[in-house]
Amino acid sequence: MRIRDVRAFQVPPRWILVRVRTDEGVEGWGEAIVPKRVRAVLGAVADLADVVAGAEPYRVEDLWQRMHRGAFFRSGPVLATAAAAIEQALWDVKGRAVGLPVYEFLGGAVREHVRSYAWIGGDRPSDVVAHAKLRREQGFDAVKMNATEQLDYLDRNSQVDAVVDRVGALRDAFGRDLAIALDFHGRVHRPMLRPLLRALEPFGLMWVEEPLPPGHEDSLPSLVAAAGATPIATGERLLDRWHVRRVLEQRAVDVLQPDVSLTGLSELAKICRMAEAYDVAVAPHCPNGPVSLAASLQVDMACGNIVIQEQSLGLHYNQGYDGLPPGDLLDLVPDPAPLRTVAGRLARPAGPGLGVELDAARIEAAATAWHLPDSDWTYDDGRYAEW
Repeated sequence: MRIRDVRAFQVPPRWILVRVRTDEGVEGWGEAIVPKRVRAVLGAVADLADVVAGAEPYRVEDLWQRMHRGAFFRSGPVLATAAAAIEQALWDVKGRAVGLPVYEFLGGAVREHVRSYAWIGGDRPSDVVAHAKLRREQGFDAVKMNATEQLDYLDRNSQVDAVVDRVGALRDAFGRDLAIALDFHGRVHRPMLRPLLRALEPFGLMWVEEPLPPGHEDSLPSLVAAAGATPIATGERLLDRWHVRRVLEQRAVDVLQPDVSLTGLSELAKICRMAEAYDVAVAPHCPNGPVSLAASLQVDMACGNIVIQEQSLGLHYNQGYDGLPPGDLLDLVPDPAPLRTVAGRLARPAGPGLGVELDAARIEAAATAWHLPDSDWTYDDGRYAEW
């Protein structure tokens, strides 16, 4: 069996789906991210398609190495996500060809289901209690929300109070039965971190996520005292074991959050096992589409230190952009059962490959050359703010 062609599809609201076809008619799907740099991602997929063309699709590790190391200039999120999408599709091909789920190649299943959480509150968090009530009705016992909107280097005390009030309202409404994660999204600058973390400690958060912007990972150890008993989570923008290793060696992260559509599927499994040696939990990042979630689930089933899985059902980013229709996680999946959350849990997939069937005809018909605008986040004085 040989790889015949690789093709990427842009599908609203923001999915970048990649199909690998073989000369024996077996097809596999992967998913890239970085949608606000979609044209660069599509170019990277096309470049890497030349790397794998004509190769044996079973040689997943070899092809991953070639995609990552085959040129003098390497790394970065655009190349990483293109390689990850192709690698996911290769695993899908291999599993389908032999009739096994991918987790069987990763050592076999260690669980029957994985806990999942859902988003509430939107980019500028509001109406969090009403939204959390809806999620509870959907069966979720864990939610995540953005902590704040724009937050300046030294901001008003009222901004900290607003964050505390939102979390307090959730605790008043749902008590301790609802697990709450707070995503700082890299928006919070160092001078505001200590007061914010200390104010939040009494609420028993599941974690605080990305407490610092990328490039400030060396400062994570200094946050441990300020965070107190609150676990610190990060890692969604880390690309591979080498990036993750530096964070783990600091022993300041409690929950690691790699994204399968940046790392690739087998690399995610390797990261989980490396994190296990540091007694660090993993909660894979996945506010993405159906293939990314399906690929994440394969690793979830094989790695015992994965504690919870993100998914994008009803996420605010899925509601569409100007000129593009909205969509949602399960729109392109004829049988949504493998990706449907029941009582806040995602079941062990039984199907071969990534365990999910996509509507290829619908994907081809819906594909369009969309381009998402950059986020226009500014402070009151016009300075650009962290998004």
